[in-house]
Parts: sequence; C-alpha cells; structure tokens
Amino acid sequence: MGITTVSSGRLIAAAEFNRPEIINMQTNFLEELAAEWLEYNGYIVKRNERVGRRLKGGHEGELDVIGYNPKEKKLIHIETSTDADSWAKREERFTKKFKTGEKFIKQLFEGLDLPTEIERKVIFAFGSDAHHKTVGGGKVQLAEDFIIEILRQLKSVSFLSRAVPEKYPILRVLQMITEHKTKVLEELKK
Repeated sequence: MGITTVSSGRLIAAAEFNRPEIINMQTNFLEELAAEWLEYNGYIVKRNERVGRRLKGGHEGELDVIGYNPKEKKLIHIETSTDADSWAKREERFTKKFKTGEKFIKQLFEGLDLPTEIERKVIFAFGSDAHHKTVGGGKVQLAEDFIIEILRQLKSVSFLSRAVPEKYPILRVLQMITEHKTKVLEELKK
C-alpha cells in the first residue's frame, strides 16, 4: 500500500497524497503563514484575490497573498506552492501570476499611495533553491527557510511578556516553540 501519513484524524495512503484537497491544505497552510507573518509585521493583507473579472465569466487570475505596509511603503506579492513541476513549467506559471499581479494589485488597495516597486516571492514547500534563486520574476524561498526566518525573529519576543496575538494561531505556535526550544529539540532528537 505504501507509506501513510495522518491528516485530519485519518490515515492517507501515499498514492492519495497528491489529491487536490491534500495539496490545497498544504498550500493554504503556507498562504496562511505568509499572511499572518505580513499582518503581524504591519502589512494590510489581501488573500486569494481573484482579479481581472472577464465579461463572460471567470477571472484572469488568482493572487495568493498581497501585502502593503503603509509605514514602510512596501508592497509584496507572495505565491506559495507544493508542486513538483519542472522549473520550466514553474517559470511559465509564476511569470503569468506575477504579471497578473502587476496589472491588478493597485486595484486591491484603491485609494492608498502605493509604491511602484512590488517585491515578489514564491515560497515552495519542497525542493531546492541551489540552482534557482528566482522564478517568474520572484525570489524563491523554501518553506523551511521561511519558517526559520520567522523563528529567528520570534525568539527575541518573550511569550510571557509579549505573546503573539491569538488571531495569528500559526505564529503563536511558532513563538511557543521558540519559548520551549530546549525541550522541543531534546524530544526531536529521540
């Protein structure tokens, strides 16, 4: 039958792991983490925005996470992915996503004084960035590196004196891990 994993309280055969709802759960986790992190850091965040409504129905595209920091005047477009596609296919897909974003992002923040430059990033759940630092015009970041970046910043924020607000559940768990890192690391070594 193959390797199994646990998800939502049930066992999933390895062959089932590529089902769309499983992939969406993984991608949505990354989207949620990216959105929480941006919002926690002062960004106004838009998620899963369908843009470019077509006259006969549908949209030109969907943007995963877009954030605008009014204090720093920074605009960022983040796409997340759990794919195992070729880099050529990724290049094509993310070029389209970022061009669509460039065309419609300003409409998402209508009335705000937005910068002309948009930071672009693709967070991949799996893979290597050894030979691909960018894709489709966006910086490649692996999920593990993104999580480490967050952990590094949260480790200086004491849970006892400045807990991450409850509205950011993933970040709060990561903060708890930094607070109890010694015991957590000991358990992981077993």
